[in-house]
Amino acid sequence: MAITNAQIILNESIRLMEAGVLKATGRVLVQEMPDGSKVEIPEPEPIHTFNGWKELGFCVKKGEHAKAMFPIWQYTGKKDEDGNKVKDGGYCFQKKAFWFTFDQVAEMGV
Repeated sequence: MAITNAQIILNESIRLMEAGVLKATGRVLVQEMPDGSKVEIPEPEPIHTFNGWKELGFCVKKGEHAKAMFPIWQYTGKKDEDGNKVKDGGYCFQKKAFWFTFDQVAEMGV
């Protein structure tokens, strides 16, 4: 079973929060263990890539350096002769991604 990008990001965010790189939000995540018990974990602050923040309407401030770097899955699909993506024939690979926090971004146009 492959691990998803969401799981990779959450695991790395928790690790970075425990290392003091990220802050906690003040909320908790509840994780159910295999034995049925539940564990509360502090929720780390959100992180996104440069393009992820851009899609949310923010831009990374000039001069900011990524708080973290870790790989996530990237999907690439084949294209036909017109440049349109073909459903079959794509593949996934791990790509290094750079992660920024909310403190490192500003709203676009501000």
